[in-house]
Amino acid sequence: MDKPWNNKAWFFVLPVFLLVALSAVIPLMTVVNYSVQDTFGGNQFFWAGTEWYTEVLTSSRFHDALIRNLIFSGIILAIEVPLGIAIALSMPRKGIWVPVCLILMALPLLIPWNVVGTIWKVFGRTDIGLLGYTLTAIGVEYNYVSNAVHAWITIIAMDVWHWTSLVVLLCYSGLVAIPEAYYQAARIDGASRWKVFRFIQLPKLKRVLLIAVLLRFMDSFMIYTEPFVLTGGGPGNSTTFLSIDLVKMAIGQFDLGPAAAMSIVYFLIILLLSWVFYTVMTNYGVERGK
Repeated sequence: MDKPWNNKAWFFVLPVFLLVALSAVIPLMTVVNYSVQDTFGGNQFFWAGTEWYTEVLTSSRFHDALIRNLIFSGIILAIEVPLGIAIALSMPRKGIWVPVCLILMALPLLIPWNVVGTIWKVFGRTDIGLLGYTLTAIGVEYNYVSNAVHAWITIIAMDVWHWTSLVVLLCYSGLVAIPEAYYQAARIDGASRWKVFRFIQLPKLKRVLLIAVLLRFMDSFMIYTEPFVLTGGGPGNSTTFLSIDLVKMAIGQFDLGPAAAMSIVYFLIILLLSWVFYTVMTNYGVERGK
């Protein structure tokens, strides 16, 4: 006998929908409204249509910032994902050192983003910073303020220090969830350490790696606070990512229409690339499972 349909359950979901509407949908619609209008102050708006979208998509300024974002996210994923897997594999599974390692891994994640930028800003100074002073003392002309390469290396090192722990914790949770029977069977078959990783651990980490890659891509592609505090987008525009350029356009120049259009395009790019990552990694996992 089929159970009667109970619509009262929707009342429990309604607060969630209201919260999402207030925190996401309504602000998004406001940005969309600004992106198709122009204003000269005095709360007077004029219809602009797709003018601002055309201006953004054809702007070399937008293209340069987008390329910087893509390069930065690619470097971050190429470093943090393998490094996170390697650290997770080296962490103990049992004993007193397990909570110690987990706490140490979680500590960087507890530090606010603006504080991370401030720490590395001081850390990289050549007069009082440990990193900058040490490099200068050994003869390396390090200056992240005036050298674009040094600025990039510092931002990448800062992000790796701050966020690799997230990949480590996700991978570690996936590793400890693997049943011991798999390892016992591998030992009986005389499987090498590499084969255990290749045929047991890596396939079992598929889901957590998907989450790790998506989270780290979205976070790195939307990075703002840390590089803004550290370099302010400089030297020149070498570390001006889309988020920094967007804030400069909206607040610094007060070009609300182009800034709104740019934020919508930015949002759609993140959605598209995240969907691509998810589709590719999911299909790869399905193919590997056949």
